[in-house]
Amino acid sequence: MWHELGVAIALLLILEGIFPFINPGGMRRTLLTISQLPDQPLRFAGLASMLIGLVLLYAIN
Repeated sequence: MWHELGVAIALLLILEGIFPFINPGGMRRTLLTISQLPDQPLRFAGLASMLIGLVLLYAIN
């Protein structure tokens, strides 16, 4: 179990690092835009992300 969790975290870090590595200016603009959004759209995006991840996890297993 710990091995799989470590692999999952490593893959997450790799995927999250791709965009700022390829386009740091775009990443900066994106974060600036996101920081100006109200809380509700951010919460919805977080909920949607969690639900998609849950469905993918269920489909894989």
